Amino acid sequence: MNLAYERTPDWIRPVAKTGLFAKGLVYCLIGLLALMSAFQINGQAAAKSDKTGAIQFLLEMSGGKIVLLFISIGLLAYSTWRFLQTFLDTEHKGSRPKGIAKRSSYFFSGLTYLSVCFLVSKAIIAGSSNSGGSSNSQIQGIMKHSLGMWIMVGIGLVFAGIGVYQIWYGSSEKYRKHIDVQKLSQKASLSLLRAGKVGYISRGIVWLIVAYLFLKAAYHHNASEAGGTGSAFSFIQDGPFGSYLLATLALGLICYGVMNFIRAAFENLGR
Repeated sequence: MNLAYERTPDWIRPVAKTGLFAKGLVYCLIGLLALMSAFQINGQAAAKSDKTGAIQFLLEMSGGKIVLLFISIGLLAYSTWRFLQTFLDTEHKGSRPKGIAKRSSYFFSGLTYLSVCFLVSKAIIAGSSNSGGSSNSQIQGIMKHSLGMWIMVGIGLVFAGIGVYQIWYGSSEKYRKHIDVQKLSQKASLSLLRAGKVGYISRGIVWLIVAYLFLKAAYHHNASEAGGTGSAFSFIQDGPFGSYLLATLALGLICYGVMNFIRAAFENLGR
């Protein structure tokens, strides 16, 4: 019997599960767009295969706003769950340095997906996901600061740390602790291991490439060289065997999305 699961308040479970499903949907969409750009399907560009591109893709589909509304609600639920983990310590991490560090990671995760929720909600109202200019202007604003280069280096190193952690997390199969594997068949459990490992490692690689772009931008004092997921995809596609490498990474991100679906169904909340 899983006591950690039982001590989690019942009302938190649907919040967490809704959030995980929405997060999984976002990553599956990003992976799908990256896969389309790898083989130039429907003129999809690698640079637009990020969260903003996924939003625009849905906006142009019949019924896409309904899906976006669900994603917006789901990401709000995910952020709420992360904030509950932070401030109510629903995971029982404690107040020691290690516990505070973990709870802080929940907090920043919540902020990240709350910003995506805001982006989605804004796109639903405005009917457009055009936000690339504002992101680039923010980077330019940082570079104009007297300590801009060092701030960019700091951001790059943080992203690199996240990337290394994601790769280690996937390789060591630490994600298994989130799943109640007893509810899965042996075949489903093996599929979980593969999807989780490929998914987390792929996500880590994207973070490392984004980190490299920020460090490169700092070194060259050129804000245009920095960027997010879309820029990372373009970097991969422009290299040797780019289309095949991008397709492989895209499939990995889809695996990460599927991993979130599995967590939504079998999450061990409270652990």
